[in-house]
Amino acid sequence: MSEHAHIIGKAAAIRFENLDTDQIIPKQFLRGIDKAGLDKGILYDHRFDASGALRPEFVLNRPEYAGTSVLVGGANFGCGSSREHAVWGLQQFGIRAVIAPSYGEIFYSNAMNNRLLLVMLPRDVIESLMNAVDADSGNAISIDLGTMRVQTPVGEHTFQLSERHRQMFIEGLDMIGLSLKHKTDIEQFADRYWSAFPWTKNVARRTRDRLGAT
Repeated sequence: MSEHAHIIGKAAAIRFENLDTDQIIPKQFLRGIDKAGLDKGILYDHRFDASGALRPEFVLNRPEYAGTSVLVGGANFGCGSSREHAVWGLQQFGIRAVIAPSYGEIFYSNAMNNRLLLVMLPRDVIESLMNAVDADSGNAISIDLGTMRVQTPVGEHTFQLSERHRQMFIEGLDMIGLSLKHKTDIEQFADRYWSAFPWTKNVARRTRDRLGAT
């Protein structure tokens, strides 16, 4: 079973409703051509002031929350634009899971397909959990994909995932890896399709060859 099937880590409360992806990773950190260094931009305007100085009062800047791997967030976490960089940056920052009442739809898909675990619990549970992790930075949260249970300082709670997403975590697969499990079936389907409709195979390459494109 993959290490992703059981997540245990220190938690921090991010007390913002409707935290959008522009706040999670501001636009100035999207200029690169690869994923490197995205962690530097995570929640930048909350972690730093206008002069670039660290805001010591922000929870993720406080020494006792160093090494946080689970965020407890407000409703509609990850709303806004579709930038997948928000997920990659959170993972580079060390975040392995987020627990919130609800999520932006595109962010949810991006996160789960990249194995950033998103757990939904009722709003009242989230509020109690935020209070608990604010009161004691030593509180850890355990999320078990095998039993679909979250062990928290305010009790044990069940959660739900689609079976597809659950298996991706248990087996340590992203969306591409999950698709490749069906590689043989895909290849057999393609062979049958191209046998029936041969003119559809490699249309782009054959068109370029016919036009003399390079």
